[in-house]
Amino acid sequence: MKEIYITDYNCVTPLGFDVFSNWDALLEGKSGVSLHKIVENHEPFYASKINSEKLEEEFTTNFKSVQNNNFTRLEKMFLLSLQPLVERHQITEETAFILSTTKGNISLLKNKNTLPEGVFLSDLAQKIADFFGFKTKPIVVSNACVSGVMALAVAKNMILSGKYNDAFVIAGDEISEFVISGFNSFQAIGSGICKPYDKTRDGINLGEAAAAVYITGYRSDEGKTLQNGKFSFKILGDSAINDANHISGPSRTGDGLYTSIKNAMTEAQVTAEQINFISAHGTATIYNDEMEAIAFNRAELQNIPLHSLKAYYGHCLGASGLLETIISMESALHKTLLPSKNFEDIGTSQSLNIIKENQPAEIRYILKTASGFGGCNAAVVLEKCKE
Repeated sequence: MKEIYITDYNCVTPLGFDVFSNWDALLEGKSGVSLHKIVENHEPFYASKINSEKLEEEFTTNFKSVQNNNFTRLEKMFLLSLQPLVERHQITEETAFILSTTKGNISLLKNKNTLPEGVFLSDLAQKIADFFGFKTKPIVVSNACVSGVMALAVAKNMILSGKYNDAFVIAGDEISEFVISGFNSFQAIGSGICKPYDKTRDGINLGEAAAAVYITGYRSDEGKTLQNGKFSFKILGDSAINDANHISGPSRTGDGLYTSIKNAMTEAQVTAEQINFISAHGTATIYNDEMEAIAFNRAELQNIPLHSLKAYYGHCLGASGLLETIISMESALHKTLLPSKNFEDIGTSQSLNIIKENQPAEIRYILKTASGFGGCNAAVVLEKCKE
């Protein structure tokens, strides 16, 4: 029986273009969220947006022989996030390539009467795969805001099935007028930097990022080969459930998230008491945070330290689940719990153990959750392996 491990990762965000700079910024309490004027004839609003000039500089530095105009802004984010992993791990005919996104290159549709090349998610995935020389057909995971977490589950289960030996998973989305107009129509965008789970929360901040992980499988009797001998995280269990509650509103009883959590923990053979830390979705909308609090209490996880990273990164859509998983693993490696930024007073009907400041902790078992439009919910349980 194979065991599935995450052994390498990277990310590109407004806080930095690698994991190290992101972690340092988070430790200092920095946020990528600030006022931006993105849409003409629209007031500036709070969002976490990558500086385009810095992105261009980084891309030019890392891809000197590549023509900048051959790739969209989002594609450059993808390439920068994945490049270090491809340099450290071999691509074979049994290596999967999985791309997670909600909207992809949707900005290409602006002011267009026809469908431009690259707007289809399959085309986007194939373009990135061809650039790095992947030999298998790309897999696209696009299931609203649970996409990043689900992509981990897809990789794990496909390696377990024997179809692949390893996988590169990337996730990314950028802020676009389409996304802004959609969340505006729900009156879901907050008036300031968001406050997940706080009693004064009033909505989300949009964000953008790209993240990448390398996942591999080993037979339990083969031992574990770690990236640079430093770390690995075993994917113990996963689950995705759709509660079919509403096109945009979460279940008021948390049914889908609760069931996803229970299924993932059952597969992982981990009890609520063993979970050391929860990286929650925490969008700072009234209904999402309330639903999560109910689901966590139903799963008897209300006393487990929990945070949301949305006040640091905003809601990065299809990238959020993977990015937040990476930061969770960094927390375990550094034995440090990061606070849920801007949280002061609980604003949900049921209690949660929200982290308020940087604090030392031994972290072995991590629960990562995500919820999204259409009633989708996902959960994954990770185990930090011995260094």
